Amino acid sequence: MSFPLGTALNVATVVLGTLIGALAGRRIPGRLRETVMLTLGLLTAAIGVREILPTDEFPLVLGAVLLGAVVGELLRIEAGLHALGDALQRRFGGVDEIEVAVPELATPEPHGARFSEGFVIASLVFCVGPLTIVGSIQDGLGDHELLIVKAGLDGFASIAFAAVYGWGVMLSVVTIVVIQGGIALASGALESVFTDPMLDALGAAGGILLLGIALRLMDLKQVRVANLLPAIVFAPLFVKLWG
Repeated sequence: MSFPLGTALNVATVVLGTLIGALAGRRIPGRLRETVMLTLGLLTAAIGVREILPTDEFPLVLGAVLLGAVVGELLRIEAGLHALGDALQRRFGGVDEIEVAVPELATPEPHGARFSEGFVIASLVFCVGPLTIVGSIQDGLGDHELLIVKAGLDGFASIAFAAVYGWGVMLSVVTIVVIQGGIALASGALESVFTDPMLDALGAAGGILLLGIALRLMDLKQVRVANLLPAIVFAPLFVKLWG
């Protein structure tokens, strides 16, 4: 196991991207921000579809997502993440919110709602998908290539997110450190656990979650994607048991 350099670089690019997006947000025309967010939604949907296609165990993945949704709703994961975002917003309340010029996002909302939404959306986008799992395992074993690529993608995405949601996007680095850092530290054990079919199933479940995120980014439907997160655990488990 080596130092998770890829995770550290990922954190740095998200911090830098958030700084650029939040500070430049006032100068970016509203129509451009709206177009960028819609484009990110389309790209997220395209990545989600791409992740779903390789699996040969799609019925098991569907079952995992359905069970994950039930468990997530009972645990109220999304509400918990928003509560965490609100708590962090109060802790860092001295940070000024940027002005929102996108019409859909300019509607009256509770104080700090955009902050916590940015935290939740960014955390989900940056940490859902097989690239997080596989990249973090390789990162812990000394191969940082996948997470270096992910760091670049997340950095550009954080610029767009921060231009709309503000400083809450930066706090997604906490999620990145906990999830990617934890996987990297446990990489030796996890490498022998995940088979290719299990990773494909994990990717397919993550792809379905990404489709839900895309709907939110395009302001089509506020899917409580965080409540589907247990599917990420159930999908490879189902394949291991019944695949």
